[in-house]
Amino acid sequence: MRPAHLALAVLVAAVWGVNFTVIEIGLDHFPPLLFSALRFLAAAVPAVLLVGRPKVAWKWIVGVGLVLGVAKFGLLFVAMDNGMPAGLSSLVLQIQAVFTAPFAFAALGERPSRTGVLGMGVALAGIAVAAVDEGASGPLGAFALCVAAAACWGASNVLTRKAAPPDALNFMVWVSTVPVLPLLALSLLTEGPSCDLAALRTLDWQGAGTVLYVAWITTVFGFGAWGWLLRRHPASTVAPFSLLVPVFGMSSAAFFLGEPVSGLRWCAAVLLVGGVALTSLAPRRPVATIHPVGAPAGNAVVGRS
Repeated sequence: MRPAHLALAVLVAAVWGVNFTVIEIGLDHFPPLLFSALRFLAAAVPAVLLVGRPKVAWKWIVGVGLVLGVAKFGLLFVAMDNGMPAGLSSLVLQIQAVFTAPFAFAALGERPSRTGVLGMGVALAGIAVAAVDEGASGPLGAFALCVAAAACWGASNVLTRKAAPPDALNFMVWVSTVPVLPLLALSLLTEGPSCDLAALRTLDWQGAGTVLYVAWITTVFGFGAWGWLLRRHPASTVAPFSLLVPVFGMSSAAFFLGEPVSGLRWCAAVLLVGGVALTSLAPRRPVATIHPVGAPAGNAVVGRS
Protein backbone atom coordinates (compact mmCIF):
# COMPACT_ATOMS: atom_id res chain seq x y z
CA MET A 1 0.00 0.00 0.00
CA ARG A 2 1.36 3.42 -0.98
CA PRO A 3 2.10 5.91 1.81
CA ALA A 4 -0.77 8.14 0.66
CA HIS A 5 -3.18 5.20 0.71
CA LEU A 6 -1.86 4.14 4.11
CA ALA A 7 -2.45 7.65 5.45
CA LEU A 8 -5.99 7.65 4.01
CA ALA A 9 -6.79 4.33 5.73
CA VAL A 10 -5.57 5.68 9.09
CA LEU A 11 -7.51 8.92 8.51
CA VAL A 12 -10.75 7.02 7.91
CA ALA A 13 -10.19 4.99 11.10
CA ALA A 14 -9.60 8.25 12.99
CA VAL A 15 -12.74 9.83 11.53
CA TRP A 16 -14.81 6.81 12.54
CA GLY A 17 -13.25 6.71 16.03
CA VAL A 18 -13.79 10.41 16.74
CA ASN A 19 -17.36 9.95 15.49
CA PHE A 20 -18.36 8.47 18.87
CA THR A 21 -17.22 11.60 20.70
CA VAL A 22 -19.15 13.74 18.22
CA ILE A 23 -22.27 11.62 18.79
CA GLU A 24 -21.90 12.14 22.54
CA ILE A 25 -21.77 15.91 21.99
CA GLY A 26 -24.70 15.79 19.58
CA LEU A 27 -26.86 13.97 22.12
CA ASP A 28 -26.66 17.08 24.29
CA HIS A 29 -28.57 18.87 21.51
CA PHE A 30 -31.00 16.26 20.17
CA PRO A 31 -33.02 13.31 21.42
CA PRO A 32 -31.28 10.15 20.15
CA LEU A 33 -33.73 8.93 17.50
CA LEU A 34 -34.19 12.41 16.04
CA PHE A 35 -30.41 12.84 15.93
CA SER A 36 -30.05 9.53 14.08
CA ALA A 37 -32.77 10.52 11.60
CA LEU A 38 -31.09 13.87 10.93
CA ARG A 39 -27.78 12.06 10.39
CA PHE A 40 -29.23 9.96 7.57
CA LEU A 41 -31.23 12.83 6.10
CA ALA A 42 -28.09 14.97 5.82
CA ALA A 43 -26.11 12.02 4.42
CA ALA A 44 -28.72 11.30 1.74
CA VAL A 45 -29.48 14.87 0.62
CA PRO A 46 -28.08 16.19 -1.67
CA ALA A 47 -25.66 13.26 -2.20
CA VAL A 48 -28.43 11.05 -3.59
CA LEU A 49 -28.69 13.46 -6.53
CA LEU A 50 -24.98 13.09 -7.30
CA VAL A 51 -24.21 9.36 -7.04
CA GLY A 52 -26.52 8.13 -9.78
CA ARG A 53 -29.15 5.42 -9.66
CA PRO A 54 -28.88 2.46 -7.25
CA LYS A 55 -26.60 -0.32 -8.51
CA VAL A 56 -28.17 -3.14 -6.50
CA ALA A 57 -31.75 -4.35 -6.03
CA TRP A 58 -34.00 -2.27 -3.81
CA LYS A 59 -34.62 -5.22 -1.47
CA TRP A 60 -30.97 -5.01 -0.36
CA ILE A 61 -31.07 -1.24 0.05
CA VAL A 62 -34.24 -1.42 2.15
CA GLY A 63 -32.98 -4.41 4.15
CA VAL A 64 -29.65 -2.82 5.05
CA GLY A 65 -31.33 0.53 5.63
CA LEU A 66 -33.68 -0.97 8.21
CA VAL A 67 -31.20 -3.25 9.96
CA LEU A 68 -28.18 -0.93 9.89
CA GLY A 69 -29.82 2.48 9.85
CA VAL A 70 -32.89 2.01 12.03
CA ALA A 71 -31.93 -0.89 14.32
CA LYS A 72 -28.16 -0.58 14.71
CA PHE A 73 -27.83 3.19 14.86
CA GLY A 74 -31.12 3.64 16.71
CA LEU A 75 -29.95 1.25 19.44
CA LEU A 76 -26.48 2.82 19.56
CA PHE A 77 -27.75 6.38 19.92
CA VAL A 78 -30.28 5.35 22.58
CA ALA A 79 -27.58 3.40 24.44
CA MET A 80 -25.24 6.38 24.47
CA ASP A 81 -28.07 8.70 25.49
CA ASN A 82 -28.72 6.38 28.44
CA GLY A 83 -25.16 6.50 29.72
CA MET A 84 -23.04 4.25 27.52
CA PRO A 85 -19.65 6.04 27.32
CA ALA A 86 -18.43 7.09 23.87
CA GLY A 87 -15.05 5.36 24.13
CA LEU A 88 -16.52 2.12 25.42
CA SER A 89 -19.17 2.22 22.68
CA SER A 90 -16.47 2.42 20.02
CA LEU A 91 -14.88 -0.66 21.57
CA VAL A 92 -17.97 -2.79 22.20
CA LEU A 93 -19.34 -2.26 18.69
CA GLN A 94 -16.32 -4.08 17.28
CA ILE A 95 -17.90 -7.33 18.46
CA GLN A 96 -19.98 -7.03 15.29
CA ALA A 97 -17.32 -9.21 13.69
CA VAL A 98 -18.15 -11.99 16.16
CA PHE A 99 -21.86 -11.72 15.36
CA THR A 100 -21.12 -11.58 11.63
CA ALA A 101 -19.41 -14.99 11.67
CA PRO A 102 -22.39 -17.15 12.77
CA PHE A 103 -24.80 -15.09 10.65
CA ALA A 104 -22.53 -15.63 7.63
CA PHE A 105 -22.37 -19.35 8.43
CA ALA A 106 -26.17 -19.59 8.48
CA ALA A 107 -26.89 -17.40 5.46
CA LEU A 108 -23.80 -17.75 3.26
CA GLY A 109 -22.31 -21.10 4.24
CA GLU A 110 -19.08 -19.46 5.42
CA ARG A 111 -17.60 -21.77 8.05
CA PRO A 112 -15.14 -20.03 10.39
CA SER A 113 -11.72 -21.59 10.79
CA ARG A 114 -10.36 -22.74 14.13
CA THR A 115 -8.49 -19.45 14.35
CA GLY A 116 -11.74 -17.59 13.79
CA VAL A 117 -13.51 -19.56 16.51
CA LEU A 118 -10.62 -18.84 18.88
CA GLY A 119 -10.92 -15.15 18.00
CA MET A 120 -14.63 -15.20 18.86
CA GLY A 121 -13.83 -16.67 22.26
CA VAL A 122 -11.16 -14.06 22.95
CA ALA A 123 -13.47 -11.21 21.84
CA LEU A 124 -16.31 -12.52 24.02
CA ALA A 125 -13.92 -12.61 26.96
CA GLY A 126 -13.17 -8.96 26.24
CA ILE A 127 -16.90 -8.16 26.25
CA ALA A 128 -17.25 -9.95 29.60
CA VAL A 129 -14.42 -7.85 31.07
CA ALA A 130 -15.98 -4.68 29.64
CA ALA A 131 -19.35 -5.65 31.15
CA VAL A 132 -17.75 -6.12 34.56
CA ASP A 133 -16.10 -2.71 34.23
CA GLU A 134 -19.32 -1.04 33.09
CA GLY A 135 -21.34 -2.81 35.77
CA ALA A 136 -19.13 -1.24 38.39
CA SER A 137 -19.43 2.29 37.00
CA GLY A 138 -22.35 2.59 34.57
CA PRO A 139 -25.75 1.26 33.45
CA LEU A 140 -25.71 -2.35 32.25
CA GLY A 141 -28.94 -1.76 30.33
CA ALA A 142 -27.21 0.74 28.05
CA PHE A 143 -24.30 -1.71 27.66
CA ALA A 144 -26.78 -4.42 26.55
CA LEU A 145 -28.32 -2.05 23.99
CA CYS A 146 -24.85 -1.41 22.55
CA VAL A 147 -24.23 -5.17 22.25
CA ALA A 148 -27.61 -5.49 20.51
CA ALA A 149 -26.53 -2.72 18.12
CA ALA A 150 -23.39 -4.73 17.32
CA ALA A 151 -25.57 -7.78 16.58
CA CYS A 152 -27.67 -5.73 14.15
CA TRP A 153 -24.45 -4.52 12.54
CA GLY A 154 -23.36 -8.12 12.08
CA ALA A 155 -26.67 -8.94 10.38
CA SER A 156 -26.32 -5.91 8.09
CA ASN A 157 -22.81 -7.07 7.15
CA VAL A 158 -24.26 -10.32 5.84
CA LEU A 159 -27.00 -8.47 3.93
CA THR A 160 -24.34 -6.23 2.41
CA ARG A 161 -22.31 -9.31 1.49
CA LYS A 162 -25.38 -10.75 -0.26
CA ALA A 163 -26.02 -7.45 -2.05
CA ALA A 164 -22.38 -7.24 -3.22
CA PRO A 165 -22.61 -3.53 -4.15
CA PRO A 166 -20.07 -2.56 -6.84
CA ASP A 167 -19.90 1.02 -5.51
CA ALA A 168 -19.75 1.39 -1.71
CA LEU A 169 -20.50 5.13 -1.73
CA ASN A 170 -23.50 4.79 -4.06
CA PHE A 171 -24.83 1.97 -1.89
CA MET A 172 -24.37 3.82 1.40
CA VAL A 173 -26.01 7.01 0.12
CA TRP A 174 -29.07 5.11 -1.08
CA VAL A 175 -29.17 3.08 2.14
CA SER A 176 -29.21 6.41 4.01
CA THR A 177 -32.54 7.32 2.38
CA VAL A 178 -34.32 4.39 4.07
CA PRO A 179 -33.99 5.07 7.84
CA VAL A 180 -35.09 8.71 7.79
CA LEU A 181 -38.87 8.28 7.95
CA PRO A 182 -38.89 5.21 10.28
CA LEU A 183 -36.55 6.97 12.72
CA LEU A 184 -38.60 10.18 12.59
CA ALA A 185 -41.77 8.17 13.26
CA LEU A 186 -40.15 6.37 16.20
CA SER A 187 -38.87 9.68 17.53
CA LEU A 188 -42.35 11.24 17.40
CA LEU A 189 -43.85 8.20 19.12
CA THR A 190 -41.27 7.73 21.87
CA GLU A 191 -39.54 11.10 22.30
CA GLY A 192 -42.55 13.27 21.52
CA PRO A 193 -43.21 16.12 19.04
CA SER A 194 -42.58 18.78 21.69
CA CYS A 195 -39.12 17.38 22.48
CA ASP A 196 -38.21 17.19 18.80
CA LEU A 197 -39.47 20.70 18.05
CA ALA A 198 -37.63 22.12 21.05
CA ALA A 199 -34.37 20.57 19.82
CA LEU A 200 -34.86 22.00 16.32
CA ARG A 201 -35.85 25.47 17.59
CA THR A 202 -32.77 25.74 19.79
CA LEU A 203 -30.40 24.39 17.13
CA ASP A 204 -27.02 26.13 17.29
CA TRP A 205 -23.77 25.86 15.35
CA GLN A 206 -22.43 23.08 17.58
CA GLY A 207 -25.55 20.94 17.12
CA ALA A 208 -25.56 21.53 13.37
CA GLY A 209 -21.85 20.71 13.26
CA THR A 210 -22.38 17.33 14.92
CA VAL A 211 -25.05 16.41 12.35
CA LEU A 212 -22.81 17.45 9.46
CA TYR A 213 -19.86 15.51 10.89
CA VAL A 214 -21.70 12.23 11.41
CA ALA A 215 -23.42 12.60 8.02
CA TRP A 216 -20.84 14.02 5.61
CA ILE A 217 -17.52 13.20 7.25
CA THR A 218 -18.30 9.84 8.84
CA THR A 219 -20.79 8.50 6.30
CA VAL A 220 -20.13 10.10 2.90
CA PHE A 221 -16.38 10.68 3.17
CA GLY A 222 -15.66 7.66 5.38
CA PHE A 223 -17.52 5.08 3.34
CA GLY A 224 -16.49 6.66 0.06
CA ALA A 225 -12.78 6.60 0.97
CA TRP A 226 -13.04 3.08 2.40
CA GLY A 227 -14.74 1.82 -0.76
CA TRP A 228 -12.07 3.55 -2.87
CA LEU A 229 -9.34 1.74 -0.90
CA LEU A 230 -11.12 -1.62 -1.21
CA ARG A 231 -11.28 -1.22 -4.99
CA ARG A 232 -7.49 -0.78 -5.10
CA HIS A 233 -6.26 -3.19 -2.43
CA PRO A 234 -7.28 -6.62 -1.13
CA ALA A 235 -9.80 -6.58 1.72
CA SER A 236 -7.25 -8.42 3.88
CA THR A 237 -4.94 -5.40 3.49
CA VAL A 238 -7.56 -2.74 4.20
CA ALA A 239 -9.69 -4.43 6.90
CA PRO A 240 -7.06 -4.41 9.70
CA PHE A 241 -7.12 -0.61 9.77
CA SER A 242 -10.66 -0.79 11.20
CA LEU A 243 -9.09 -2.13 14.39
CA LEU A 244 -7.74 1.38 14.97
CA VAL A 245 -11.29 2.73 15.36
CA PRO A 246 -11.62 1.97 19.12
CA VAL A 247 -8.09 3.30 19.69
CA PHE A 248 -9.14 6.67 18.26
CA GLY A 249 -12.57 6.36 19.89
CA MET A 250 -11.26 5.81 23.41
CA SER A 251 -8.46 8.36 22.99
CA SER A 252 -10.74 11.12 21.67
CA ALA A 253 -13.33 10.46 24.39
CA ALA A 254 -10.63 10.70 27.05
CA PHE A 255 -9.18 13.88 25.54
CA PHE A 256 -12.34 15.81 24.63
CA LEU A 257 -14.85 14.44 27.14
CA GLY A 258 -12.57 13.60 30.04
CA GLU A 259 -13.80 10.00 29.92
CA PRO A 260 -11.71 7.82 32.27
CA VAL A 261 -10.12 4.64 30.95
CA SER A 262 -9.74 2.08 33.73
CA GLY A 263 -7.33 -0.81 33.82
CA LEU A 264 -10.20 -3.22 33.22
CA ARG A 265 -11.23 -1.26 30.13
CA TRP A 266 -7.71 -1.43 28.70
CA CYS A 267 -7.73 -5.18 29.37
CA ALA A 268 -11.09 -5.47 27.61
CA ALA A 269 -9.72 -3.45 24.68
CA VAL A 270 -6.71 -5.74 24.24
CA LEU A 271 -8.90 -8.87 24.36
CA LEU A 272 -11.64 -7.51 22.12
CA VAL A 273 -9.40 -5.97 19.46
CA GLY A 274 -7.20 -9.07 19.42
CA GLY A 275 -10.22 -11.36 19.18
CA VAL A 276 -11.82 -9.28 16.43
CA ALA A 277 -8.52 -9.35 14.51
CA LEU A 278 -8.47 -13.15 14.66
CA THR A 279 -12.16 -13.41 13.76
CA SER A 280 -12.11 -10.89 10.92
CA LEU A 281 -8.89 -11.89 9.24
CA ALA A 282 -9.01 -15.67 9.62
CA PRO A 283 -9.99 -17.49 6.39
CA ARG A 284 -13.45 -19.03 6.21
CA ARG A 285 -14.29 -22.34 4.61
CA PRO A 286 -17.46 -23.07 2.65
CA VAL A 287 -19.77 -25.70 4.11
CA ALA A 288 -19.64 -29.00 2.27
CA THR A 289 -22.92 -29.67 0.46
CA ILE A 290 -24.36 -32.34 -1.79
CA HIS A 291 -26.49 -29.84 -3.67
CA PRO A 292 -25.26 -28.80 -7.13
CA VAL A 293 -25.46 -25.12 -6.26
CA GLY A 294 -23.90 -24.18 -2.91
CA ALA A 295 -23.94 -21.00 -0.94
CA PRO A 296 -21.35 -18.44 -2.06
CA ALA A 297 -18.05 -18.59 -0.26
CA GLY A 298 -15.77 -15.80 0.86
CA ASN A 299 -14.95 -13.61 3.81
CA ALA A 300 -17.80 -11.93 5.64
CA VAL A 301 -17.97 -8.17 5.31
CA VAL A 302 -16.15 -6.32 8.08
CA GLY A 303 -18.52 -3.62 9.29
CA ARG A 304 -17.68 0.02 9.97
CA SER A 305 -18.79 2.80 12.25
